[in-house]
This record gives sequence, structure tokens and C-alpha cells, in this order.
Amino acid sequence: MGVLKDLRLIALGHYSNGNIFDSEIAAVEGLSLLDRYSKKDTVYDGRKALYNQLGVIYRETKKYEKALEIYDLSLTYSKKKSDSITLINNKANIYKDFGKYQKAADQLNVAYKKIGNDTSSLQFAMIIDNLGYVQSKLENTEALPNLKKALKIREASNYLPGLYSSYKNLALYYFDRNDKTQALNFANKAYEVANSLKSATYLQNALSLYAIMNDDPKFVQFKKITDSIAEEKQLAENKNAFIKYNVANEKKRTADALLEGEREKNQKLIFLILGIIILLSSIFIYFALRIRHKKEKILQVHKTEARISKKVHDEVANDVYQLMAKLQGKYKDDETIMDALETIYNKTRDISKENSAIEIEADFNEQLNDLLLSYQTETTAISTRNLAILDWKIVPTIKKETVYRVLQELMTNMKKHSGATAVLLNFKQQGKHISIAYSDNGKGCILKNKNGLQNAENRIQAIKGTIIFESEPGNGFRSKISI
Repeated sequence: MGVLKDLRLIALGHYSNGNIFDSEIAAVEGLSLLDRYSKKDTVYDGRKALYNQLGVIYRETKKYEKALEIYDLSLTYSKKKSDSITLINNKANIYKDFGKYQKAADQLNVAYKKIGNDTSSLQFAMIIDNLGYVQSKLENTEALPNLKKALKIREASNYLPGLYSSYKNLALYYFDRNDKTQALNFANKAYEVANSLKSATYLQNALSLYAIMNDDPKFVQFKKITDSIAEEKQLAENKNAFIKYNVANEKKRTADALLEGEREKNQKLIFLILGIIILLSSIFIYFALRIRHKKEKILQVHKTEARISKKVHDEVANDVYQLMAKLQGKYKDDETIMDALETIYNKTRDISKENSAIEIEADFNEQLNDLLLSYQTETTAISTRNLAILDWKIVPTIKKETVYRVLQELMTNMKKHSGATAVLLNFKQQGKHISIAYSDNGKGCILKNKNGLQNAENRIQAIKGTIIFESEPGNGFRSKISI
């Protein structure tokens, strides 16, 4: 709430310099700022202080009814007893200014009761001094004792502004009762205090006491003319300030209208941007979920293959092997049966091996190299280019598993069908992108339904890669893989 504090200080500064309506504008701006905050303790204190400042301003500009209204508002925000007493005293001063002394006395009696036993404080002195003044106007016998009691407290603390008030009220008390000696005595003391305070306002007020108490008609006329000129000047200032205040409000309304238009335009732009962001986010989420679904599907396929492989190995291959062991003794001379059983066993073992779970090793280059060289025989040479320099660390595991499976299928297809004596695999890498060119010098074929390599194509497409097959009878087999 630093801005609020600044506005309060600005309001006080303008008032001290005589810029009454600049002070009012600062106070009103402070209240407008407070309207944007919830009612916390700090906000209550700020609102109370600003209302009190406006009350002072309206008293100065003789807007007594408005001043009373403002002080009543300020009282609703006063939690401390001392604050309430000060505000009640301010209300009493308003009644005193336009001659409603009984109402002023009623307010001061309320404040007096609130003080209770605290009869030595400066606040108590303020209340009984003002009470003594209005009692003097009402011819109450308690007037002088109260005025003297206030003076005694103020003299003990040497509080100069309070002493000035006491001396002034005592001077007026004795002047009203035609005791000019005492009146002049206290007027002189008030003048001395005003000089000590070094305030033009206090000094002007002290000098006005002499004009009030002087019987010379010229002095009386001078006082009336001075007061009249001051009042006319104040009215002129009020009028000018009121015009300035209205102009400022009109400018503020215009600026607010422009700001509102700009705000609406910005809101439309924000909504448009949010719409675009939501649309793009939806598209991104859709494709992310789609990719995730595909990835999960591939992983599920791999798991299914591994499960089937284990089942074939554990249940079929083992059973065949046990059957071979049992029959070996009975039919050891019958090679046809044994060869047939061995063929079945080798097929089930190969199926199990080709679909078993893959554990991708840290050195995937070496793992791939071992896979490829496992198909090398005395009649078939396997060669690779650039495999050793590939960086597989930046390639996702699912892609490495797919490459392993596809190359395994290509090599198995070569071993079973091509009759090749030489196989070459050329590897290339650009960032995460890897391409593999496979070629052999086998007998080749006419490609029809990918000749059993449909599964390899499905695997590559599942990871958004491409695979191309080329072959002609008598001209070998070629394949290009890109992931």
C-alpha cells in the first residue's frame, strides 16, 4: 500500500501549502484506490485517515454539512478509542464554527466520557479546552475551570500548539466578559507562542485577536474587510479548483473509455491467441497420443512375439527333443524318421530364436555385427560398411529393436531362399536418421506380396520409417531401409 501512503502525504502537503482542492483530489484518489482492496486492518486505517483529511478540507472551505458527513464515515472505520475521540472533537469544532454551541458541547461530553480516567493526557486537555470554550458561549460556570485545567496540562508538557489554543480561548473568554486586562494578557502570550512556532498561520491568527479586542472602528472595519476578502478569495479558489477537478474527471473518464476499448481489443486478441494455442495443443496431443498408441502397439507385438517364442521353445521344441531321445534307441537305423524329427526341431528352434525377446546391449554396433556374422558360412560371406562408426545412443530403443528384427528377417530370408555367396550391408547416419542398404548376389526372384517380407515392412512402417525391396531373377536381392 505504498501508493496509498504517498497519496496521503500529498494530500497533507497540498493542504499545508494552501492548495486545498489539490489536497482534496489526492484524498479522493486515495479513496478510489482503497475501493479496489478488501477491508483489511491497513485499509481501515487508510480510509479513516483520508476521510479525516477530507473533513479538515471541508471545514476549511466552510462545507460544514459535508464535513460532518465525512467525519461520521471516518468514525465507522475507527477502531481505537483515541481515534474516535479525535474525530468526535473534530465534529464538535464544526458545530462550534457555525455557532451551534450546544451540539458542540454534546459531542465534547461524549468524548469526555470516552476518555475516562485518562485526565492528564494532551488529548484530554484538547477536549476540556474546547469544552470550556463552548461552555463559555453557553454561560456555563464550568467553562473557566475547564480552560484552566487544560492550560495546566499543556504547560506541564510544554506542548506549544496546545498552549496557543489555551491562551487564545482564555483571551476570548475574558474579552467576552469585558475583562480587557486579562484578555490582552492571554492574547500577548498567544502571540509569543505563535512567534515561537514560526508559523505564519499561527501568527496571523494571533494578530487577529488584537483586531477583535480593539475598540477602534477602523480596526473593526479592517477585520471585517480582511475576513471578507479572504472568504471571497477562498470562494474563487473553490470555484477554480472545482472546475479543475471536473476537467480532471472528464479527462479521466475519456482515458478510461479509451483504456476500456484497448482492453476489449486486447481481450479479443488474447482469446484468439488462446484459441490458436488450444487448437495447436489439441493437434499436438492427438498426434502424441497416436504415436504413443503406435509405440505401445509395437511394444505389445514384441511382447507377444517373445511370449510365442518362449512357448514354442518350452513346449514344442522341448517335446520334439524328448521324442527324439526316446526314439533314438528304437529307430537308430531308420535315418528317415530321425532326420524328419531333427528338421522339425531345427525349425521350431529357429522360430523361437527369431522371435525371442531382445535385450539391447550398450554396444549395439557389436550386437548387430554378431547377429549378421552368425549367418556367415563357408559358402556365404557377410560384409558391413560403416557399422562401427554409427552412434546408436541417440536412437530410441524401440527403433533399435525394430532394426535388429528386420535385419534378422532379411538375413533369414537370404539363408533360406537366395543361395547368395556374398552379402553387403552399407550403413549411413545423419543425426538420428539412419539408412541401411542391403544387397546380395543370390538368384533373385520376381517380387510378389513381398515374398514373405511383409512382416519386415510392417515393422518399419510402425516406427514411421521406409523400406524398399528390389529383385530380379538371376540378379540378386536389394533392400533400402530408412528410419
